[in-house]
Amino acid sequence: KMFLFLPWNLLLAFIPYYITKKLMARPAWIENKWKLAAASLLWLLFIPNSFYIITDLFHLGKYDEAPRWFDLTLIFSFAWNGLVFGIVSVKQMESIVLLSYPAPRYSWLFIYFIMWLNALGIFIVRFLRFNSWDIVTNPFPLLNEILVMVLHPVEYRYVWGMIFFFAVLMTIMYVTVRRI
Repeated sequence: KMFLFLPWNLLLAFIPYYITKKLMARPAWIENKWKLAAASLLWLLFIPNSFYIITDLFHLGKYDEAPRWFDLTLIFSFAWNGLVFGIVSVKQMESIVLLSYPAPRYSWLFIYFIMWLNALGIFIVRFLRFNSWDIVTNPFPLLNEILVMVLHPVEYRYVWGMIFFFAVLMTIMYVTVRRI
């Protein structure tokens, strides 16, 4: 009962992987700009979930029913699988982007931009308590929160610091695993 959110979060982490897997299996979708744009937008809405799952480690020590090492193992196993889904999915999307923009510098721009958006998404979900689907079902409060952060960056410097460092962390994780 305590960690029932873990399978749900892993399912959400699987969605962007599923999208890129389907894109890679159907080159005609990649060539069709409308289908690619729709799939890419959907992917962009869900890719932060793959990396968000690492923040489930915040729940460590929250419950006393099992030893802490058990909770750590359980949470980390879900987080690792979510990260693998995310890293493979980003790699697949990077390959798709490189079809249109083959210069290596575009790859790095793409990766850091995606990781920055992931970090922003993690902040929005973990701390502002919005979900991926709120962009459709509840867009105005979500956009208002983001606009306030953008208009008052000094006031939200800790938020922007968290976003920056999470983007760097995820970029390092991505590059490290990709090189293996």
